[in-house]
Amino acid sequence: MQHLRIATRRSALALWQANHVAGLLRTTHPELEVSLVPIVTEGDRIQDRPLSEVGGKGLFIKELEVAMAEGRADLAVHSMKDVPAELPAGFVIACVLPRADPRDAFLSRRYPNFAALPPGARVGTSSQRRQSILRARRPDLSIIPLRGNVDTRLRKLDDGEFDAIILAAAGLTRLGLGERITEHLDTALSLPAVGQGIVGIECRDDPAVLRWLTPLDDAPTRECLLAERALAARLEGSCTSPIAGFARHAGGGLEVQGYVGAPDGSCSFADRVEGPASQAVALGAALADRLLAAGAGALLASLREQAG
Repeated sequence: MQHLRIATRRSALALWQANHVAGLLRTTHPELEVSLVPIVTEGDRIQDRPLSEVGGKGLFIKELEVAMAEGRADLAVHSMKDVPAELPAGFVIACVLPRADPRDAFLSRRYPNFAALPPGARVGTSSQRRQSILRARRPDLSIIPLRGNVDTRLRKLDDGEFDAIILAAAGLTRLGLGERITEHLDTALSLPAVGQGIVGIECRDDPAVLRWLTPLDDAPTRECLLAERALAARLEGSCTSPIAGFARHAGGGLEVQGYVGAPDGSCSFADRVEGPASQAVALGAALADRLLAAGAGALLASLREQAG
C-alpha cells in the first residue's frame, strides 16, 4: 500500500489535526501518498441538544469507523478525549502524538481569571466533567451548556451571552487562538478529561496500515493514555459521565489522578496513585477500583439508571 486515506470530521480543529498527521506521514514516508476523506458526523449535525442527551462524544467518531470498516478510508485522526474507552472489535489506536497542553482554558472578556468571577456569573461549557467540577468548586455560579464549534462558542462569548467559557487549551492553541485564553486552569482546580491534549490515530488492526503509523508513536504519551483509558474503562463511564483522569510522568514513574462527580457538583470522589510507567494499565485500573470503593460506583450506577 502506497496510499493512505484519512477519515476526518470537517470542523476546523479536526481538519488541522488530520492535515498535521498527513504532513508527519509524508515527512516520515516520502514515498507515501496521503489524502483526506472529510465526513460530517452525527455529532456535528446535532447542535441543539447537549451531547449527554444524544449519545455522547462517540457520535463524533462512529461514522469515521464505518468509513474505515467499509474500506473508504484507512485511518482516522481523533482528539483522544472524544474516543470512548472501548473501541469496536477489529480497531486499534495505532499511535499517539506527543501530548499538547492538557489543561482547561478560561476565556472571558470581563474577568481576569476564574477566581474573579462574581456570584451568578454565567459560565458556558459543553462538558459534564467541567460542569460537575465547576459546580463543586463554585456552586454560586450559573453553569450553562454550550455547543457549537470553536468559532461559534467564541462568538457567543463575544456577544455577551456568557461571562466566561471553558474550552480545552490544546484545541485553541492548535487553531492559532491561544491569545484568546485568559487563564490556563491548573489541573488541581479542573482535572482534565481522559486523553485531553492527545491526538490519536485509529485504524483497523491491519499490518499493512500499522507499519506506516507506528513510527509516529510517542511512548511517554501512550503510557499516560493507557493509564487514563484503563481508569475510564474500569469505571465504565461514557464520554458524557462526569469523569476526569490525568496521568503524568513524575519522579521516574507515573502519577495518575482520577475524579468522579455528580453532575450538580453535590458530591465527588478524587484520588491518585503512583507507580512504574510500565504498569500504566494496572495503575489506571487500581485507581478506578479505589474510586469505586469510595462511593463512585454507587454514583455512576445511579447516573446510568437515570440515563435509562
